[in-house]
Amino acid sequence: MNILFGIIFHFIGGFASGSFYMPYKKVKGWHWESYWIIGGLFSWLIVPPLAAWLTIPGFADIIRNTPWEVIRYTIMFGVLWGVGGLTYGLGVRYLGMSLGNSIVLGFCSAFGALVPSVYYNFVHTPGKTTFNDLLYTNWGRIVFLGIIVCLLGIYICGRAGMLKEKDLPESEKKKSVAEFSLTKGLIVAIISGILSACFNFGIEAGKPMAEAAVKLGMNPLYQNNVTYVVLLWGGLATNFIWCMILNARNKTFGDYTNAKTPLTKNYIFSALAGTTWFLQFFFYGMGESKLGNGASSWILHMAFIILVANIWGITLKEWKGVSNKTRVTITVGIFTIVLSVLLVGIGNYLKP
Repeated sequence: MNILFGIIFHFIGGFASGSFYMPYKKVKGWHWESYWIIGGLFSWLIVPPLAAWLTIPGFADIIRNTPWEVIRYTIMFGVLWGVGGLTYGLGVRYLGMSLGNSIVLGFCSAFGALVPSVYYNFVHTPGKTTFNDLLYTNWGRIVFLGIIVCLLGIYICGRAGMLKEKDLPESEKKKSVAEFSLTKGLIVAIISGILSACFNFGIEAGKPMAEAAVKLGMNPLYQNNVTYVVLLWGGLATNFIWCMILNARNKTFGDYTNAKTPLTKNYIFSALAGTTWFLQFFFYGMGESKLGNGASSWILHMAFIILVANIWGITLKEWKGVSNKTRVTITVGIFTIVLSVLLVGIGNYLKP
């Protein structure tokens, strides 16, 4: 039953993440950096402590009593993740919902699942999956195969993007993705995919805060909510600094008060996007508490995001007008990533 509820929670979180960018498409007359940081204030500063206050009373005391070493590492991974989150927005901006999410989250899935196991190979922690486990146990080899298959799926999706680049004239690309650029998109998507995995590392680094909440009698289902408050401070710092730089460089500070734009709607849609973004990890924490952190939870979560994002990509007609070969290629890429999730799930199911 825990596995079933874990999958359901991860699906809800994946749906939230795969859908959060949609409200931004309703923002009119603002530049990217303006609506991104307004949404980000809700994602990283306003909603996380509100969620923690509702689910973990006294969360601020837990943070105050946490050793500085834990806080420091949690924030550090948050800063690195913040760069990944920032470039994620650019990846979707240049590649679209479908291709952008597939490449970014494919890399994020593989690195987020693999790197912690390498870390635990050197820093032994009871109950955690090590890289040796992945290489020298039957269940571990299946999980490792799933990670390799996931990387193959990323390659296939990238190949589909190259075919799309050749298939469509410039005017058609701009209809579905206004700023489509395969070269820029691939560069930022790869950077984003690798650094976004730092969110998973941050959850691991902040685990003492979650464990402290459980020891105080809080519901284990919400234990990660206290960790998110600290982890997202790092993400906020990175994104806030960069967006302010862009506001200054592009002279777009006027967006926030420009009466010629639908200001109220812009703020509402940006806030909705930011809140929806946070819900992905609210439900990720619930799913992780049922399945346990590691390769299974992380890749399962990412796969659901990829599926939802590609459904939105089809709805937005991002692949309209491409050849059958391109359609088949992106479909094969998506299902390859889904296959990788199944392999990881089977491997973790067989784990003693």
